[in-house]
Amino acid sequence: MSQTNPHSSVDRSERAGSPGMVLALAVALVVVMAAFPFLQRDQATRLILALLAFLAFIGISALLAYAVGFLQIAGRQSRNDVTKIIADSSPDGQLVTEGESRVLYANETYMALSGANDAADLRAVDRLFSGAPEVAEPLYRLAQAAREGKRGAEELRITPPLLGEGEFGWYRIRVRPIERPSGPPAALWTISDVTRERERHENIFQELQHAIDFLDHAPAGFFSTDPNGNISYMNATLAGWLDFDLAQVGSGGLALRDIVAGDSAALLDAGKGPPSTVRTEQIDLDLRRRDGLRLPVRLLHRVAYGHDGLPGASRTLALNRAPGEEPAEEARAAEVRFARFFNSTPMAIATVNRDGAILRSNAAFAKLLPGALQDASGGKRMIANGIAEPHREALRTAIAAAASGSESNDPIDAALEGSTRAARLFVTPNDEADQRGAVVFALDTTEERNREEQLHQSQKMQAVGQLAGGIAHDFNNVLTAIIGYSELLLANHRPTDPSFQDIMQIKQNANRAAGLVRQLLAFSRRQTLRPQVLQLGDVLSELQMLTRRLVGEKIEVDLRQGRDLWLVKADLNQFEQVIVNLIVNARDAMPNGGKIFLRTKNVSPSECAAYGEKLLPAADYVVVEVEDTGTGIPADIRDKIFDPFFTTKEFGKGTGLGLSMVYGIIKQTGGFIFCDSQVGRGTTFRIFLTRHIPVEAPVEAPKVEEEKKAAADHTGRGVVLLVEDEEAVRSFGARALTSRGYTVLEAETGVEALRVVDEANGKIDLVVSDVVMPEMDGPTMFGELRKRGIKCRVVFVSGYAEDAFSKNLPEGEEFGFMPKPFTLKQLIETVKENMGA
Repeated sequence: MSQTNPHSSVDRSERAGSPGMVLALAVALVVVMAAFPFLQRDQATRLILALLAFLAFIGISALLAYAVGFLQIAGRQSRNDVTKIIADSSPDGQLVTEGESRVLYANETYMALSGANDAADLRAVDRLFSGAPEVAEPLYRLAQAAREGKRGAEELRITPPLLGEGEFGWYRIRVRPIERPSGPPAALWTISDVTRERERHENIFQELQHAIDFLDHAPAGFFSTDPNGNISYMNATLAGWLDFDLAQVGSGGLALRDIVAGDSAALLDAGKGPPSTVRTEQIDLDLRRRDGLRLPVRLLHRVAYGHDGLPGASRTLALNRAPGEEPAEEARAAEVRFARFFNSTPMAIATVNRDGAILRSNAAFAKLLPGALQDASGGKRMIANGIAEPHREALRTAIAAAASGSESNDPIDAALEGSTRAARLFVTPNDEADQRGAVVFALDTTEERNREEQLHQSQKMQAVGQLAGGIAHDFNNVLTAIIGYSELLLANHRPTDPSFQDIMQIKQNANRAAGLVRQLLAFSRRQTLRPQVLQLGDVLSELQMLTRRLVGEKIEVDLRQGRDLWLVKADLNQFEQVIVNLIVNARDAMPNGGKIFLRTKNVSPSECAAYGEKLLPAADYVVVEVEDTGTGIPADIRDKIFDPFFTTKEFGKGTGLGLSMVYGIIKQTGGFIFCDSQVGRGTTFRIFLTRHIPVEAPVEAPKVEEEKKAAADHTGRGVVLLVEDEEAVRSFGARALTSRGYTVLEAETGVEALRVVDEANGKIDLVVSDVVMPEMDGPTMFGELRKRGIKCRVVFVSGYAEDAFSKNLPEGEEFGFMPKPFTLKQLIETVKENMGA
């Protein structure tokens, strides 16, 4: 029985397997086993030998078939499972359709975008964006491309967005055909939320507008021409000097000869030049105003030549030399303003020569790459010294290419020398003081990379948690049946019976497996917690004796309590399990003895930043530290220690679930756990639990001893409706309750349960129901019962925590809860307690 999460993926592409052959084999084996009591000893012996010979023949045949290649162990499914996990966890919505609208597959992101909880609520792309008239035409083009088996891509802006609280959202929708080995063609739809990308583009556009505004109102004129002499750009300052309309610029309406007086335009005619070079000239001439008057200027004219020697676009700076303009003063003022702009920009900028020696840099560069500004051999400051060794060669190559005139260098992502920071470097050509070199721009990308790593780690832990939770849920059903039937067998066998110990072994090992399942559920944060208000100082004091027995004589446990510890709210048993696991790990890290420090203290919001944990929000916490003086954890495996089944212990000495269980319990409690370790010096685990401020509530009177004794009577009367889709669990429960005097009605699904209720005319005293079932789940069935006037109490049974499904129940309704796997005694006691409620 699988758990159906909100917005889980939908996949209708796989064929359902047929269990007929397995069922036939099982029936045959049961028949053979059932025949043994009716046979004589020699007949039974011959039958056993024949059966063993038959099975041996099958095994040898299978090995022979495998050896010659007729039989293969399927691995394709595993690969498909990995591919499906990648698709399910993709940040983009993915939908596969067949024909006009039949949905074959939808991943979790698409389910969330469409607001669907299951396949019935799923909407295709055209219905997902319906209602917005501005998107009708792009959607029609995409649908047409899908029908014709072509690729298509569109970007849509809708108000409001599909998710979130913004005013609008931008979505990039792509469709492409999928060729399948069998069946009609299908189409893959991909929906990407590009709202933030659009916002970044808008911010870049605004910054570009600011730069253009700065250039337009600079105290010097500037214009650019194409190889044909047409002016493609002119700033507002120069246009004001010449009294020209800027609307004429860039449309072919204004040429170089229109603004240069006389034949002086010939001085700006670049002609042909040396291939792949840049030429800069200083020219004094007169420009012509629109009214015919002349304006004396000094031009700094730059032209770049291509590989064929033909000129490209030119860039020209114009300084006003008219009387009274004081060009020298203006030039000095412009230089001062540029220097202030250059040094105050947040982007790190440096000019370098062909060898990578720094010629000039700004303040942001000195802050980001201080190592590059330290004098190397020969007194030169080399920019490569500012980044880590593995990335230096790529930077040197980019600088050499830029110095040769190449403008197509890709950005370089590099770690910085002597720090944990990272930067993205952009290298462009530069000519300064007749020296060929490059300009290097650097952006600090440390925060961006940290966010990407955190997102990757979060997605990985979420995916592994979902997988672990699903496995644990299915195992709970199996273990419930094993434990239940073991107890039924034990009830019919005396302790002196030879089979009694065998059955006890089955039950004990099933309970061990149940413990492993609880650890998986703890990691996936789906276990049942019973939080209560705790004073951690008292809890740890009571654990002292146990911890000292756990660590042995060679290890000392030093408990140091903080004063006036705040209260927290957590499950006492689970929190004790967390401390025990951390103590045991610390003990195993010190095979030759050592010391374990167990500390507690209060941490205020202002003190949170001192821990340097970016994922820790500022709040009131009670901190528990478990520190050892052991071998420490290497940095390359520190990010894996909370993964399920990851262990550095020898085979058979650990399951790898201890720390993953600790992680899950702390996260489900609402706290945080961090690890700080140095190889050879030891490891410190810090647990942050949120401070609990109690609210006054009426104190419940303790139950009297007589009430506890009365619960020992497990017999009863009444009608119990048992709803469970797992046949083994349902059969065990029905037998157990019937043997105690109850009348048991059975139902496999919620829909069948409603039919049974109708046939019984509502004469049902208690409903015991699973939560996750096909057709109709438990909470939905609960609501339908209340609509029909059935007021009997309902007890839900699940391998997950109560709060995983209680939010789906009608508000204000009460219900009982029993976690899986449960024992026969727990089932009888739960029914007994709720029957009279």
